[in-house]
Amino acid sequence: MSGVIVTNPPKADAKDVEALAGFGVATVSEAMGRTGLLGPDIRPIQQGVRVAGTAVTVLSWPGDNLMIHAAVEQCGAGDLLVVTTTSPSTDGMFGELFATALHRRGARGLVINAGIRDTQELREMGFAAWARAVCAQGTVKATGGSVNVPVAIDGQVVRPGDVILADDDGVVVVPRERARETAEKSEAREAKEAASRAAFLDGQLGLDRYGLREKLSQLGVEYRTFEEYEGERP
Repeated sequence: MSGVIVTNPPKADAKDVEALAGFGVATVSEAMGRTGLLGPDIRPIQQGVRVAGTAVTVLSWPGDNLMIHAAVEQCGAGDLLVVTTTSPSTDGMFGELFATALHRRGARGLVINAGIRDTQELREMGFAAWARAVCAQGTVKATGGSVNVPVAIDGQVVRPGDVILADDDGVVVVPRERARETAEKSEAREAKEAASRAAFLDGQLGLDRYGLREKLSQLGVEYRTFEEYEGERP
């Protein structure tokens, strides 16, 4: 497998990345029309952490972390490493030593569509990571791959410089050209949800606030007392 290492790709504006960091993954995905999620199998190794950064992408051979070593050099402050493999893999391709090097360079975390290990050490050092699997199985450094090229994870394309937002709910990718627009739409969505939250705290029901009683009626859903329901059963 030959490959390429692309240097200095375009990136989302740092101000837009920071704006997106103020919102949850669910909010941002909804703001983009329920798109961008990397799927339910990419899970955090920690809880209560949210990070946003610009993607440095890695395409590696399964069970081979050579290209992660190459990618560390391309990472800088505000970046977030995104790793996938050419075919499914759960081997532990990333651990404490990689995290130490990335932390030194100002990287904000890792999303890996494969295995990760040294998870206790990563949590202790505060290095945020999301992975498909936790596995102690080691890897080799023998096969070429690529850095900073478009990669696909669960049908979502991640390009270098796109915004990656990750929290307890999972991971979402925001195309770099849509970062500012998505931050604005996320802010509007949060304002709308704040109004709904206040209404619910005041006792209003979602059925009434969202006009769902009419929807139920249109769908043929009817209210019956218990006695009526029991009397209609065969």
